[in-house]
Amino acid sequence: MIVAEAVGRALAACGAETVFGVVGSGNFHVTNALIAAGARFVAARHEGGAATMADAYARMSGRAGIVSVHQGPGLTNALTGIAEAAKSRTPLIVLAGEATDRRSNFYVDQDALAAAVGAVPMRVASAEGAWEQAVEAYRVAVEERRTVLLNLPLDVQAMPCDAPARPTPTGGGESGISPAHGEAVEELARLLSRSRRPVFIAGRGARHARRELEALADRVGALLATSAVAKGLFRGSPWDLDVSGGFATPLAAELIRGADLVVGWGCALNMWTTRHGSLIPQEGKVAQVDLDRSALGTHVPVDLGVTGDVAAVATALTEQLTTGGVAPDTTAAGPAGAAGYRSPELARRIQAEGRWRDVPCEDESGGGRIDPRTLTIGLDDVLPIERILSIDSGNFMGYPSMFLDVPDERGFCFTQAFQSIGLGLATAIGAALAQPDRLSVAALGDGGALMGAAELETVVRLGLPMVIVIYDDEAYGAEVHHFGPNGHPLDTVTFPPADLAAIARGHGFAAVTVTTPADLVGVADWLKGGRDRPLLVHAKVTRNRGSWWLEEAFKGH
Repeated sequence: MIVAEAVGRALAACGAETVFGVVGSGNFHVTNALIAAGARFVAARHEGGAATMADAYARMSGRAGIVSVHQGPGLTNALTGIAEAAKSRTPLIVLAGEATDRRSNFYVDQDALAAAVGAVPMRVASAEGAWEQAVEAYRVAVEERRTVLLNLPLDVQAMPCDAPARPTPTGGGESGISPAHGEAVEELARLLSRSRRPVFIAGRGARHARRELEALADRVGALLATSAVAKGLFRGSPWDLDVSGGFATPLAAELIRGADLVVGWGCALNMWTTRHGSLIPQEGKVAQVDLDRSALGTHVPVDLGVTGDVAAVATALTEQLTTGGVAPDTTAAGPAGAAGYRSPELARRIQAEGRWRDVPCEDESGGGRIDPRTLTIGLDDVLPIERILSIDSGNFMGYPSMFLDVPDERGFCFTQAFQSIGLGLATAIGAALAQPDRLSVAALGDGGALMGAAELETVVRLGLPMVIVIYDDEAYGAEVHHFGPNGHPLDTVTFPPADLAAIARGHGFAAVTVTTPADLVGVADWLKGGRDRPLLVHAKVTRNRGSWWLEEAFKGH
């Protein structure tokens, strides 16, 4: 066999199951080798879509994502999706052909491109060790939670190569457990034992640890919240505050600010999760637990950092608080007799005020447009709860993030580390393939929808019974509401009406246009039918005001 075939077989032996990409001459053989070894290939219509599909698939499946692209422009087309994955520490391997002759039209410094967006550049430089180099790329992606560019020089790909007699595949799951640091765990146990109002904020690094975190929270009386990427982790708990940060309900913000101890679990505690630090209690303490030591204290000062796997640390703390002589106060009632923040009165408040739809607001629908809050609450009522929700970026993005519930931590895919619009549809495709038993719902703005429209054909070709909701304000709403109040001209960021439902029908979708709540009957009818075609909901939303969470976002620009 040749080197390209060896690389494909090696990655399949490591556990690569699904590969996304656009095939050209430079990645033809490696892609076919993966397919021959049993991997599924998903053809995208644009390399940017392929990279984002692979990213979302990895997030929602717990397996490494694989994307295969042509040399040069194939890689540059994919770069925004690769940047998002790298910033999010998604385990992802990008297979790219490489032109090493500077005279080639396809030549670019691919190593430099990868490094510029935070990915790890690697290369199969010779036939000797090609198999081992592919295995190492997979290991780095999975164990170090990195996005890896594996360059495949065209001349090297064609060299004859022997597979090792006894290849040793690496694991195919998420990163492993690092041992908790004993002294730091003991100090965190002491902080928890003294706390009367603890709040846990769990991030992506805690999505595997619900049971362990809830056991510890029960022991110390903690309330439970998440970052946006871990939305749904504590769904069903009476102490679930949902998302901390810009999407937090008024009640959640009040209770997090009132904490005397905030513990971030696999959570960066960045400016979005803390509302630029305003949710960090001024008189309280902050602790952070993360597998990556460099993440501790990066965004907010912490009183204590613990390096270790979230589940392992939480288990060690529960054991220590139970049997190690460090016991919390038990003067207040609560699960397991814990004190802390929990009380019957607070449980009633969370039940009554804990969802955005419980927050009073005035419906501003009218004039042929629907209030996005009314739209989203109506969708939440009609769509099945076994859903997986993917969000694009833009002025609209808070409405689906805040008003659409998800069943658990595998129900929300949020590719927003790079804040790029146009990734939402591809995200939803990758998520749908990772969780095929759930209804995939894509929430897009009109700008992002048109950017990613090439992948509408992919949805139809794959036969995905997906719902795509477009919040159409006929503008780049973020810019309109950011610059408009200051009197700046807005001709560059506003657009004439487009019949997005007709565009969708042209690709083979069913489609409905929504301007009033009554129009949502079209969604209900689709759900009752055979769902033999995907559905696009073209919602013409009100546009007289901007979103306050986006104003928060502009503070970080």
